[in-house]
Amino acid sequence: MVLLAVAFIEPAYGETVSNLSDGRSGQILFPSVTPSGPTQFLAGDAPASVISGTLAFPNEGGGTASERLPAMVISHGSGGILPDRELAWAERLRKLGVATFVVDSFGPRGIASTGADQSRLPLAASVADALHALGLLATHPRIDPTRIGIIGFSKGGQVALYSALEPFRRAVMAEGDIRFALHVALYASCSIPYMAEPVSTAPIVFLLGGADDYTPSAHCTRYVDWLRARGGDVRLTVLEGAHHGFDLPNPPRFLPRVQSARGCGMDIRLNPVEARLWADGRILQSDEIDAYLRGCMQRGGTFGGKPEALAQAIREVEAAVNRLSRR
Repeated sequence: MVLLAVAFIEPAYGETVSNLSDGRSGQILFPSVTPSGPTQFLAGDAPASVISGTLAFPNEGGGTASERLPAMVISHGSGGILPDRELAWAERLRKLGVATFVVDSFGPRGIASTGADQSRLPLAASVADALHALGLLATHPRIDPTRIGIIGFSKGGQVALYSALEPFRRAVMAEGDIRFALHVALYASCSIPYMAEPVSTAPIVFLLGGADDYTPSAHCTRYVDWLRARGGDVRLTVLEGAHHGFDLPNPPRFLPRVQSARGCGMDIRLNPVEARLWADGRILQSDEIDAYLRGCMQRGGTFGGKPEALAQAIREVEAAVNRLSRR
């Protein structure tokens, strides 16, 4: 949901593309939508947007044009794209032989950060961006469309989770069977879990901090149980003594202004037929959800790196990606 610094990436300029059959890489503008929330996203009437992503291949300039590789979409957190997080993970993934697509949900929309105010960009918009990125990558001649995964951090971790829910996927992929083949969520918030069936059978990997006081791991254990009960292939790893942002190089410190949903506890069920949200057996109106969020949101959290946790997280991601590569 948030991170320690703001890294503003200048919006890309040039043509907007919805197909990568020309085999391009680098910074790419592509279409998405900016829904006000899940209801508008599921209804399919969200306003159109153009966002950007940076596509890079292992050993850029090497290999053959006919080589089809696995790929990972990288979804950033509330602090935007950070060199020591999203870009560092992209480099690690490329060393494993995986193409990377770092999606920028903020810069093209004129947003620097949502840490102090998550309403600046609804989570549903970031989920839409990731799914549109999936559809775009599937058209690239060097990418295997059956081996595209997603990894996300904090708010981006929620994106990695919710892109496994079929109603969200169908809101973008109205036709066809393109779907993520792997979902990796680092220190994602599970305080307000979205629940919908069917759940993807692709592997879902949770990497959580045992000392995270911003997005507590305990909330995710209940969500993991729900996913597994519906056939989800879920691996949960809680890293002892690790705080939020345990993969960053800076030491832990408390940030008083960041906005956390750790005090929330509402389960929201998606009804894709009526494109509505349900809780407690009734339809929820948007203003009810907004009022609930305002009441349960809390301020502050401890953020910072833990080298041992990062090392373990790298091992877990490598294992998951190697499984993806062997598919």
